[in-house]
Amino acid sequence: MGSLPKNREFDMTDRDFDQIRQLASEFTGISLSEHKKEMVYSRLARRLRALDISEFSDYISYLRAHEREELGNFVNSITTNLTSFFRENHHFEYLSSTVIPELASQHKADKKIRGWSAGCSTGEEPYSVAMTLSEAPEFDMRSWDVRMLATDLDTNVLRHAKNGVYDLDRIKGIDESRRRKWFEHQKQDEKSVYHVSDKLKEKITFNQLNLMKPWPINGKFDFIFCRNVVIYFDKPTQKILFDRYADALNEGGYLFIGHSETLHGVTTRFKSLGRTIYRKVH
Repeated sequence: MGSLPKNREFDMTDRDFDQIRQLASEFTGISLSEHKKEMVYSRLARRLRALDISEFSDYISYLRAHEREELGNFVNSITTNLTSFFRENHHFEYLSSTVIPELASQHKADKKIRGWSAGCSTGEEPYSVAMTLSEAPEFDMRSWDVRMLATDLDTNVLRHAKNGVYDLDRIKGIDESRRRKWFEHQKQDEKSVYHVSDKLKEKITFNQLNLMKPWPINGKFDFIFCRNVVIYFDKPTQKILFDRYADALNEGGYLFIGHSETLHGVTTRFKSLGRTIYRKVH
């Protein structure tokens, strides 16, 4: 196993890293590979400083003894949150061109649509989905009940997502008309920030959720976005998760995953439609 450079502020042995990997898997299902060692060191070093702990072995003991207080900080440290508005835009185009018209036809009677952004990070994904749904000519929002659930394990990014405030750099990919419609421009500490409109926010419920634990969810979803999440899990964990997604979807429901992910060889409960879009078959 590769060692970190000497003369570091803290010493993290191979045994320490193995224990951290074990805890990450036990608490979250995340599988930390060897090449994540440098990242784990740099992120958890902040927790050692904050707690005035000098050894990783002592931090591991502290985490086990104070799981209730420290687990959130541990999880927030080891998870990566890379996202943007309308990332992998072909998914939103497919949602608009194919999924929405189909759902509009299927739900003419109850006028109820439900979607889930699992691993929503700082909120760009569920807000992008909500914009797509709200702009659909098939849905008159005065009579249709269209709602999104957005969940993440990381409490820090969830706080950001709920606030719905973004710097200019974060919304550059959104065209001007859409920006004017769904964001309010404000000055904050001499810099431009953009607040998501309340009309969009009210369509989304943000909750913390550990995908490896029980899901306190009522009813089923018409589609699920779970992109760039399962890359952190090993194949047996992925199989469990995708089977649970299938159970959580209505018949024929859609699952959108990340461009580097695949269901091939993991589950037979979905049919591939291409470009990492899948449909539940049983």
